[in-house]
Amino acid sequence: MSDFNSEFAGEIRLDVRDSVPDWAPYELQSAPDGAPNVLIILFDDTGMASWSPYGGRINMPTLDRLAADGLVYTQWHTTALCSPTRSTFLTGRNHHVNRTGVIMEGTNGFPGFAGRIPAECATIGHVLQDNGYSTFWVGKDHNVPEEDNAPGGNRSAWPVQQGFDRFYGFLGGETNNWYPDLVEDNHFIEAPSTPEDGYHLSKDLADQAMGMLRDQQASNPSKPWYMWFCPGANHAPHHAPQEYIDKYRGAFDDGYEAYREWVLARMTERGIVPEGTDLTPMNPMPEDVANAADEVRPWSELSADERRLFSRFAEVFAGFSEYTDAQIGRVIDYLEETGQLENTLVFYCADNGASGEGSPNGSVNENKFFNGYPDEFSENLSMIDELGSPNTYNHYPTGWAVAFSTPFQMFKRYSQFSGGTCDPMIVHWPKGIAARGELRHQYHHSVDVVATILDVIGLEMPANYRGVAQRPLDGTSMKYSFDARPDGPTAKHVQYYSMLGTRGIWKDGWKAAAIHAPLSGKGSFDTDVWELYHVDEDRAEAHDLASEHPEKLEELISAWFTEAERNFVLPLDDRSARDQITVERPQAERPRERYVYYPGTAAVPESVAVNVRGRSYKIIADVILDREAEGVIFAHGSRFGGHSLFVKDHRLTYVYNFLGIAPEQTFSSPELDSGPHTLGVEFERESVGEHGESLGVTRLYVDDEVVAEGPMRTQIGKFTLCGDGLCIGWDSADPVSRQYSGPFRFTGGKLLGVAVDVSAEQYRDLELEAAAMLSRE
Repeated sequence: MSDFNSEFAGEIRLDVRDSVPDWAPYELQSAPDGAPNVLIILFDDTGMASWSPYGGRINMPTLDRLAADGLVYTQWHTTALCSPTRSTFLTGRNHHVNRTGVIMEGTNGFPGFAGRIPAECATIGHVLQDNGYSTFWVGKDHNVPEEDNAPGGNRSAWPVQQGFDRFYGFLGGETNNWYPDLVEDNHFIEAPSTPEDGYHLSKDLADQAMGMLRDQQASNPSKPWYMWFCPGANHAPHHAPQEYIDKYRGAFDDGYEAYREWVLARMTERGIVPEGTDLTPMNPMPEDVANAADEVRPWSELSADERRLFSRFAEVFAGFSEYTDAQIGRVIDYLEETGQLENTLVFYCADNGASGEGSPNGSVNENKFFNGYPDEFSENLSMIDELGSPNTYNHYPTGWAVAFSTPFQMFKRYSQFSGGTCDPMIVHWPKGIAARGELRHQYHHSVDVVATILDVIGLEMPANYRGVAQRPLDGTSMKYSFDARPDGPTAKHVQYYSMLGTRGIWKDGWKAAAIHAPLSGKGSFDTDVWELYHVDEDRAEAHDLASEHPEKLEELISAWFTEAERNFVLPLDDRSARDQITVERPQAERPRERYVYYPGTAAVPESVAVNVRGRSYKIIADVILDREAEGVIFAHGSRFGGHSLFVKDHRLTYVYNFLGIAPEQTFSSPELDSGPHTLGVEFERESVGEHGESLGVTRLYVDDEVVAEGPMRTQIGKFTLCGDGLCIGWDSADPVSRQYSGPFRFTGGKLLGVAVDVSAEQYRDLELEAAAMLSRE
């Protein structure tokens, strides 16, 4: 008998009737007796001073309920950015060890930033799956490399392959909550309904979560489950039903500076921060170091219209957050009604501080931030009554990011300060935690959650998984704190921080922070000034003690470099968002000068579609038109940035929607004749605009004739961070142009195919070649 059957203890003879079976080697592992269910609710972009359990102005009834019956952590931290934090939830190792030192759109080919979790870091999904748990993931992912986020992409980093039985959500960093980019298990799907029918992503995710749990309970009610529930909230775009937005009308009219004073008093009263905690400055970064895009404008200097608009941005954000909490409440209600809540360990938390990506003035289109393009106040004001609706992709101004991160300095991306890293964390487990409604001041981090879950269940991360020796967990279990005194000692001793050129380290109650702004492009890291805070005494990190304790500062700086080497943190990268996002990365399909697409296919994600950014391009379609032909020939992007070639009212029209800024750049032909045609458009790039945008001339063609011509500008950055991919014969989700309603499928003729060319060849030469090529297909 071969070695792989060596554990068989039965008896095998010629006749099965004379043989003795032994099932033991072949039985699947069961979970330990009494093992709890685990529900992790991970919000996005939420500072600790936002939510009601911490004294914030945003009502979170579900979270209040869990906090009153559980534990509220006051010094729980994250990496300061989403993909990196989420990787720590997946593996229990530090983010650079997971090769996720930055978001998936910013990977750069160095070990700590390569974007693929190594085999040496098995996921919590795999470990629990192998130990008798059902595993579910609902909502945001953002740990799939960009090039894999495609119908034909490699699936190894997708949730199902990472140890999850089921997945329903979106793979990228954000999505439109009204028209989301959805994946179910291992394939892309369209949303089940539209906003006109009452659709919102937060509600859909709650429905899907309950559906998965009901199905599991129907067949395997004795089997524990693990669910990672990651709503699109509170990441931009901030979208919410109007009734939830209206609940906050006037709630933020006092402004963000007044909010900081108000909420700090409430946080102090509740014991979230110690008595005497000081408020840090709104703009703490020295002028020669600061990133201008992260500046906060003083409320007193705003005009009446600016105050009205800025307040509305905050109202929409608050409505979005509470609405999502209400949907989570439906899941919690289901667990209680079915008797599962008592033995479900719930973590309700956020992945980084409040987001400053809305610029000092806020934005009706967050993608301007990623294109390095400034917002224009009059445009934003004109949309004040549309904020939160399908017509906007809105984000509040930086002042609210600082306010919702009170009392700390700065916000998301600033890993050296608690404004970027100190986040809400409520833990609820009636069966396993005796304390009710208590605070916990022990210092912990997102990397500690996996260790905590395994400790609670009674499992260990295997030393070897699927033949690969495993990196030990970097996290420290928080289980001891469940029964500790609120201000009892912390079992964790050190945690490094590094993100987008920022860096810091916490060690036994002290913190060292390098004063450097993220995405500033300034480099010169060897000249960074370091500050020192005694966090045990100065929770807000308001008082620099570097000159008083130089030896302590040197100790911590040395410790940072030790941790940096151990965790693959270098090199530091503070290049702009646009520069990082547009880095050329390895692709399964090598970049080429000509791409051919055909109708009848799913949308092609931007990460693997033809790249027309910052260059000249030509789009050429081979069609046969009936008299009533109409519809989209080619579309890529959405109403917030993209371009589309379509036939409507017997005319060929090309629209380039530059970052959603009205009016749409439109080129139209005279009426078209029936019959075969080659239809196309050419953009000839001539120069660069003030903000890096491409300027040039566009020509619209019917056969070999130019039928419309004029100046045009195009985006240098992406149309979207995810979703709304390239479509042939239709327009997905949120349509590019307001001149039609999606999907506006091509009908009344035959669309043979579309070629997109980014070479320097002449349009007319390509027209003949494309027509010949498409006729052969």
